[in-house]
Amino acid sequence: MIPTIAEAAKRIAAKELSPVELTKDRLAKAQAVNAEIHAFIRFTPEIALEQAKAAEARQMAGTLKGPLDGIPIGHKDIYETAGVPTTGHSRVLESHVPKQDSAAVRAWADAGAVMLGKLATHEFAWGGPSFDLPWPPARNPWDTARFTSGSSSGTGAAVAAGVILGGTGSDTGGSIRGPAALCGTAGIKPTYGLCSRVGVLPLSHSLDTVGPLAWTVEDCALLLDALTGFDPADASSANRPKPDLLSGLNGGVRGLRIGVIRHFHESDWPVSPGVAAGIRHVAETLEGLGATVEEVRLPPLQDFNAAGWLILAADAFAVHEPWLRTKYREYGEILRERLALAGTISAADYLQAQRRRRELCDAVAKAMEGCDLLLTAAQPSEAPPITVPGKWTSFEVANFTIPFNLTGQPALTVCAGFGENGLPVGAQLIGRPFEDATVLRAGHAYEQATTWRTRRPAMAA
Repeated sequence: MIPTIAEAAKRIAAKELSPVELTKDRLAKAQAVNAEIHAFIRFTPEIALEQAKAAEARQMAGTLKGPLDGIPIGHKDIYETAGVPTTGHSRVLESHVPKQDSAAVRAWADAGAVMLGKLATHEFAWGGPSFDLPWPPARNPWDTARFTSGSSSGTGAAVAAGVILGGTGSDTGGSIRGPAALCGTAGIKPTYGLCSRVGVLPLSHSLDTVGPLAWTVEDCALLLDALTGFDPADASSANRPKPDLLSGLNGGVRGLRIGVIRHFHESDWPVSPGVAAGIRHVAETLEGLGATVEEVRLPPLQDFNAAGWLILAADAFAVHEPWLRTKYREYGEILRERLALAGTISAADYLQAQRRRRELCDAVAKAMEGCDLLLTAAQPSEAPPITVPGKWTSFEVANFTIPFNLTGQPALTVCAGFGENGLPVGAQLIGRPFEDATVLRAGHAYEQATTWRTRRPAMAA
């Protein structure tokens, strides 16, 4: 069986599981299935074995650093890794080798995690799935003809296939929560500013958030706990005390008030029957555990999408404008043309979107005066064929995740069951800013009350 991080950590601490053997086993499995799912664009076996041996030495000496010590993980290839190419899955940075680790890579390494390699992403975390890049797009382990969502596509695929126990993602419009939904994992976008973005290739300075994907909510909490904390080198970092994400994880949901944003997924953009059933299951399960569930209304989903995508696109153009002038043809077609369109956005358009953003944030804050959590869809359907998403899909199909990039709130995707063709469906739990612990507690309670975490893709066996 593939252990969760929590299970592996207990066995490592009890000297029942060797970090070296665990690393060798997962690395061999990753290399065996990568031709099918393309989750990794680069393996780092020498680094992995060196880190695993160091973890095993601490294990034998009784000096383990904590629950991540000896745990095999991977990093999305927008996280800079010293001495290891960080490309953004793009020809533009194909030869880029950073001299320093990003803050997140360093944090997990300091906690003893074992890096198996660098994971596929959509080009610079926006352009995908693209078939004209140096590496193919990641594919869904539940059905390799299916899409993973993006942009943390390789992380979602690798976690679902069980070849890593957790990995980094980034979330600007849903790039952690989307792959978590379609690949059947857990994934959290923490509160904006909770985790340092230093050393992560940017897409939108006003929306980018870093966070983890893992098989369970508990594992996400363990991974996120190592990432949090104020970083004066990051202008967006929140100067707040480090949150306690773990001590209350088993506290249950009794007394919590949960607001279901029904109009988002029932009328603004109706979801598939499988996703709708999953959301109902989450609501009914949490209510059965003692939470109060009621309906809440926000502004239309389309308003959040209009403001969110315009801001994201304009910010992305600002990031990429220097390269677009000199390396335009080195980008893949999808990202190249999305960025070209973004270059037509005027200052007036951008300011109006930011003005509307403030209004939308106020509306959500007012709605949450009467509830602790919100609940809605994470994706509109089960994973579509990988050839279906097109160049303009992100502008054409409503996005259930970008509203909470606009507001900066913590948002978690949990697997809510299985729909058409046995593919996983996800639901999204959203909390107030800096109440990430409450979101994780509710997601963990839901997982503990269901059996979804016992079911893996066939290739994980």
